[in-house]
Parts: sequence; C-alpha cells; structure tokens
Amino acid sequence: MADYDLAIIGGGINGVGIARDAAGRGIRVLLIEQNDLASGTSSASTKLIHGGLRYLEHWALRLVHEALAEREVLLRIAPHIIRPLRFVLPHHKGLRPSWELRAGLFLYDRLGGRDILPATRTLNLGHGTVGAPLKRQYRLGFEYSDCAVDDSRLVILNAIDAAARGAVIRTRTRLVRADRAAEDWQLVLNARGRRESVTARVLVNAAGPWVAQVTAAMLRLNTGAHVRLVKGSHIVVRRLYEHDRAYIFQSADGRVVFAIPYQREFTLIGTTDEDFDGDPAGVGATPQEIAYLCETVSGYFRELVSPHDAVWIYAGVRPLYDDGSAKAKDLTRDYVLAWDRRYREAPLLTVYGGKITTYRKLAETALAGISRYFAASPAWTRGAPLPGGDFPWDGIEALVARASGLWPFLTDAHARRMVHAYGTRLDRILGPARTFDDLGVRFAGDLTAAEVRYLMQEEWAQTAEDVLWRRTKLGLHTSPEEAAELDRFMAHEAGRKAAAE
Repeated sequence: MADYDLAIIGGGINGVGIARDAAGRGIRVLLIEQNDLASGTSSASTKLIHGGLRYLEHWALRLVHEALAEREVLLRIAPHIIRPLRFVLPHHKGLRPSWELRAGLFLYDRLGGRDILPATRTLNLGHGTVGAPLKRQYRLGFEYSDCAVDDSRLVILNAIDAAARGAVIRTRTRLVRADRAAEDWQLVLNARGRRESVTARVLVNAAGPWVAQVTAAMLRLNTGAHVRLVKGSHIVVRRLYEHDRAYIFQSADGRVVFAIPYQREFTLIGTTDEDFDGDPAGVGATPQEIAYLCETVSGYFRELVSPHDAVWIYAGVRPLYDDGSAKAKDLTRDYVLAWDRRYREAPLLTVYGGKITTYRKLAETALAGISRYFAASPAWTRGAPLPGGDFPWDGIEALVARASGLWPFLTDAHARRMVHAYGTRLDRILGPARTFDDLGVRFAGDLTAAEVRYLMQEEWAQTAEDVLWRRTKLGLHTSPEEAAELDRFMAHEAGRKAAAE
C-alpha cells in the first residue's frame, strides 16, 4: 500500500487548493513545496478576485463566466481576506468607444450572476471624489464591481485547512526524482540535505513556473512544451488619492493597468505582460516595465508618477498554457488539466495556467478526475469557510468591534490588520493578553512575538521574509535592521523548539 493516495508538487494556490479539496474528501495527501508556501507566482499577483473584463475581447466567455461566479463564492468563504471593490474605468476618446465599454460591462454584469456586488453605473468624472485625481479630459466613466484579495494569505489558509483535514504539508522540501511503477509513484525528496523516499498512487504536477522543469528533469518525461512563461510586474507607491475605489486604465497597446488602494497607505499599480525566458526564481521588474506602468497611470492622473516613487517593486511569472497566441497579453488565462494515464502505470496530472479567482473550481475539476481512483466523498468546498472566515461576508466591522472590546489595548489600525489577516482565529494569537506587553517583544510596526510564534507554529513561517511579505505585508514598514532582529528571534525560537523535541 502506498504511503499516500495523492502527492502534489507545488505550494502555490493551485497546489494547496487541490490539497484542501482532496483532504476534505478523505484522500491521503502529501504536498511538497521547494521554498515557502506562495513564494512564487501566487504572492506576485495584482491581488484581485475578478472576472477579467478585458478577456471578453477574446470571447473567453466560459472563463469569464466561471471567474465572475466564483467572486461571491470566495467572498463568502473568506470575508476576512477578500473584500468588495469598485473599479472606475475612465473613457479614453482615442481608444475603445464608449458604446463598446457599455456593452462589455453590460455583459460583465450578467454573465456570472450577482447577489452581493452592486451593478455597473455611469459616472460624470467632472464632479465628485472619483474624478478629482484624474486629468480634466476624462469626463465620462463607468464604475463596476470586483473584489480585492490578500493573495498569499489565501494560499496559507487553504494549506491550514488542508492540514486540519489530514494533509501533510512539507515546505522547504524538493522533489529529487520520481519513478513511475504500475501501482504508484516512488518519490525521492530532499529536505535541507536529508533524503527520504515516499510512495503515492497519483501524482499532481502543480509547480507553476517550474512545471516544465519538473516534467523534464524530475519525472524525466518528454511531453512537449505546453507552458509559456509570462512576467507580470507591479509597483507600490504612496497613496495617490483619498477615496476607496480602484481604477482600471486602458493603454494604447491594448493592455490595461490597475491602480488599487493597498494596505491603507499605498497604491498598487500593475500589471505588465512580457514573455519570460529564464529562471523564475530570479524574476524581477525591468526599468522598461516600471517606466511603462508610470507612464500609463500618469496619462490619467493629474499627479505624475515616476519610478522614484516606488516603495516596493515585485514581479511574478505566470505559467500560462501556450495556445499559440502571438502576443503574451493575448494568451488564455484559462487553466488546462492534462492527464497522463498510461496503461499499467500510475497516473499523472499536470496543471497549466489558471487564475487565483478560479483556483477552487480548478481544484474541483481536478478532483473529478482524481476521485475515480479512490472511494472519495463528493465536492464540498463551495460553502465551507476557510480558516477564520466563519462569519458573514459583511461582518468585518462587528469583528473589529469585538476585538477592540476584548483587547482594548489594540489601536484601531492594529485591530483591523489582525482581523483582516486572521478573522475569527484572532483569539489563538491574542488569547488571555490584557496589555500590549503581554504579547511579548515588538518588532516592525505592531508585529509582536505572540503573532510571530503563531505564524511559526500554525502557518509554516521560518524566516523574516515569510512573515513580513507573505503572512503579512509589514515589510512595507520594516527596516533592514528590524528584519534582521526578527530573523534572529525566529532562529532562536526554532532552535529552542528543536532542543525540546
């Protein structure tokens, strides 16, 4: 009998989504990730749960319909890390005509169904707060709905729930090789220099940008190059305007660029679509990409944005399915699940493409194929809250009020950050604390030893980078000295735990 029913390579959103769904159906799951969870593409997105308005131009109706329908599903199961967001689309007279924008938004409103999110409305940008940051030539605009998400925390929460349902999550663990037999896959793993062997009946390659490398080097299969790597870069600047809406700006090359309120004090600007050829671990934004983002938004905002304004720059590599499109921006964002079911050999599933918005449906579709090999339960994730999300979608303010009442030493900003990160699991961190000092050493911002210990014990955090950039976004407020102090604290805590064991 194999050690596991299902082994998954890759700790991004698709890998953990499949792990969670499978574990909840009673399947024995092992997930391995070579670095930290969400350390690749899944923490380098535009932080949106959206249907993809511009995909309508490519008649990707199935993808847009599925993504639009998923918005409110995800909002209901993770209301602490997902929030409704209104987008302002100014009409640019030199680009798409206004009738085309109206028609697209009419279809966008109706293609996926809405119970929570409000419909599109037309705006006079010459009056009101949403038009104030824009140049005077933009008079007509449209406002529509999508959602914002903390992308890396969405990955973490899926992993937490998968583990709670029996999945084994192994970070900092590399696949060295995988040998295929009639009954199972024999995997050789390397965890910080220690090798071990495990077996699994079904293997899933959800390695994201590394999917082709895993197929060729670790699985030693020649299946052809079905993946095309496309880089998306973003910059974060100090807040450019006071209101809570996002903007979507058309560019002359057919792409769109978002400007999104981010972490209270900032504006996130992105993204680009550039073909990428290289090691995904070394991806970075080029000066040309940064200039493109600045020039695009400066064409709309009265306040010019320059590369010197960026306080954070990040880039990720999207592993899109290569459908033969000439330009990177035209490649499908849909996912493709490729099964390799050879006669008398253990099955392999390879995951190409996908969007954060459709990760749950991708996992559900994958399980429809995986479940044929096991006595598995039916689909279940549609109505099951993610950890900390067991409260109404519009219940954030009530949860903040509860936190402020139970722990009155919290500032409003601290309470809100904690609620948006942990939801109803906040009690696990703050517990019986009666003063701020009860939470232990204070690091950057309002980060405390109590929170760091929780992240190490419950969320696989091992380094300051894990904490400051993937479990939180406090890296935006952290000096190199503070980050080094946090690393020393975490190393001490890990050593103390190892000695106790």
